[in-house]
Amino acid sequence: MSSNKYSLAVLGSGSYGTALAISVARKGLPVVLWGFDPQEVKELEENRENKRFMPGYKLPDSLDVTNDLSLAVSSAEVLLVVVPSMFFGSTLKSVKPYLNANHRLIWATKGLEKDTGRLLGDVAREILGDQIPLAIMSGPTFARELAAGLPTVISVAATKPEFANEVSELMKCGKSFRVYTNKDFIGLQIGGAVKNVIAIGAGVSDGLGFGANARTALITRGLVELQRLGVAIGAYPETFAGMSGLGDLVLTCTDDQSRNRRLGLALGRGVQIEDAIKEIGQVTEGYYNTKEVRNLAARYNVEMPICEEIYAMLFENKSPKDAAIALMSRNQRSE
Repeated sequence: MSSNKYSLAVLGSGSYGTALAISVARKGLPVVLWGFDPQEVKELEENRENKRFMPGYKLPDSLDVTNDLSLAVSSAEVLLVVVPSMFFGSTLKSVKPYLNANHRLIWATKGLEKDTGRLLGDVAREILGDQIPLAIMSGPTFARELAAGLPTVISVAATKPEFANEVSELMKCGKSFRVYTNKDFIGLQIGGAVKNVIAIGAGVSDGLGFGANARTALITRGLVELQRLGVAIGAYPETFAGMSGLGDLVLTCTDDQSRNRRLGLALGRGVQIEDAIKEIGQVTEGYYNTKEVRNLAARYNVEMPICEEIYAMLFENKSPKDAAIALMSRNQRSE
């Protein structure tokens, strides 16, 4: 393990965390990737490849790996958290003792806090206080394509504009990875959470064989629900026409690299939910965040019928066909 300072510490060695670490290290910048599981980290170090989540993509020479959280945090001033939303708060609590006044924190986690439905920005502020600059990265990014250096564009919003600019410069990679700055700190968080729920619905629609018309209608009306909730909470409407809104929604709803879409496909084809989750083998954020999105909508009195029916399928044993019928049978109104 190098003793040099790192330009970035990536906390979370799943597929997305590994891909982001590879992308930055590919520029020759020193990066450290932290993983929770000692055995997985040992295999990463030995193989120089994440054979479980990202097989076929070698770690650049400038990328170190560690299971020592104190080392990772203390050796880099910029931290990038890429853990499932259910572990976001606990990870920040573990990080906090090692922080100093120079640290800045980014997260690429998409979702809401488990059980409470709070925005992750609110969770971060509660745990870390107001002194640590915060930023969120969100947008249409499949990990394998990012690791392969294929063209990818996302957005970043921060509590301080200068930090958003810093993140954009740090993360961009030549002609393959472009990071737009955005002023909507709330909107980026909402887009990344709700799109996963809608993607389950898109998968269900295709699993039932409903065709392209139905899928497109679901995506379009899903965008309306996403925007409706975001605006109620304080987001800018135009955010949802950008990368973290429409861009991420279309990607997640239409490509089978999406775990959320694959979950929906399985449900639409009659697979039991426990079997579908087991088959996917990785955390499917939309499943875990459907409850939180539903509760958040109720808190702000926002009507989200697609999310409501997806909740009924996942947690109330409603059949996919009955959920589809319920959506199509709603009272018609002007678009």
